[in-house]
Amino acid sequence: MALLRSDPFRDFDRLTQQIFGTAARPAFMPMDAWREGERFIVEFDLPGVDTDSIDLDVERNVLTVRAERPMRESTGELLSNERSRGVFSRQLILGDNLDLDKITASYRDGVLRLEIPVAERAKPRKIQIATAEEQQSITV
Repeated sequence: MALLRSDPFRDFDRLTQQIFGTAARPAFMPMDAWREGERFIVEFDLPGVDTDSIDLDVERNVLTVRAERPMRESTGELLSNERSRGVFSRQLILGDNLDLDKITASYRDGVLRLEIPVAERAKPRKIQIATAEEQQSITV
């Protein structure tokens, strides 16, 4: 007969690490998104992140945002460690009605701002209706 040790909180700890991340691998990158006229605006909070560590990729209709806040290189005694460090990553699935070739990005005061325009083919347009007088008949 084998005796197995069981930790009832192991699965709970694993779930919270996947949702909230760990100090070595943070999982949280707050985001706001809204539409302004003919463009969508997405903002990510990335305080303390160097611009050179931010990486934006678009593959098909998936936008991936990666950023890194490096670990603190200090020999002093750590008294509090509440700010997440490490690599942050988030993916957004963008609709076919957006022009992915014209995405612009800016970074100011710890906020990464993306502007994604609506594609021309997705904008509302008028369709001309031909009347009976304007139609031409074709004879063969």
